[in-house]
Amino acid sequence: MEMDFKFWQTFKSCEFARWKINPKWKWFTSTHNNAPNSGVTEKREHLYKILVIGELGAGKTSIIKRYVHQFFSQHYRATIGVDFALKVLNWDPNTIIRLQLWDIAGQERFGNMTRVYYKEAVGAFIVFDVTRSATLDAVVKWKQDLDSKVQLPDGSPIPCVLLANKCDQSKEGLANSPGKMDDYCKEKNFVGWFETSAKENINIEEAARFLVNKILQNDQIMKGNGAQDQVDGERFALNQSPTGSKKSCAC
Repeated sequence: MEMDFKFWQTFKSCEFARWKINPKWKWFTSTHNNAPNSGVTEKREHLYKILVIGELGAGKTSIIKRYVHQFFSQHYRATIGVDFALKVLNWDPNTIIRLQLWDIAGQERFGNMTRVYYKEAVGAFIVFDVTRSATLDAVVKWKQDLDSKVQLPDGSPIPCVLLANKCDQSKEGLANSPGKMDDYCKEKNFVGWFETSAKENINIEEAARFLVNKILQNDQIMKGNGAQDQVDGERFALNQSPTGSKKSCAC
């Protein structure tokens, strides 16, 4: 409890200075086209907060390290409270997307801080360990906690992707049946699921790109369906989807 208090004091004192999130769905736009007809294309930047949650030891930190730094280690220490990482995506020649990845400790579901951590998030990964079926049993509790504490501006749940991590190892329970996993995701309102391995770098990039596409689709819906939105939709290539050769489901 003392550690949580000290962490929150530090968190509060810096007022999220380094990781401050803009209000929901506010887009960053930097225009370099200062003179009319200059021929310079407008550059746009977007900042999205994405949560990475799940039980202790499911591999959340390993997934983030692999995705951001292309690095894997067997010797991570358990996360205390929350940790952060930043991933920059050159989405297209005119668009940069910055992902703030919030790595939330597995024991935090039992505390009172998750509402603070979840605030302003626009997407999430829930991670479980395919070698420990108990971590899948806990997924529904994480999903309920998430849906009760953060929503999109229209009140709907933020898009959430389920990651069946450590797929390079022997699986337990439901993880052995892709068909049952499809049904599980539809029932629990996940937008999709992926078998992943941080160790072998399996489906990490694909899962992240899938979630970002869902976030962009929600942005388009929130902004309306005008002519400019149609142009944006083409620019973002929202029809991209995971390859059929890799086990995944767009529920």
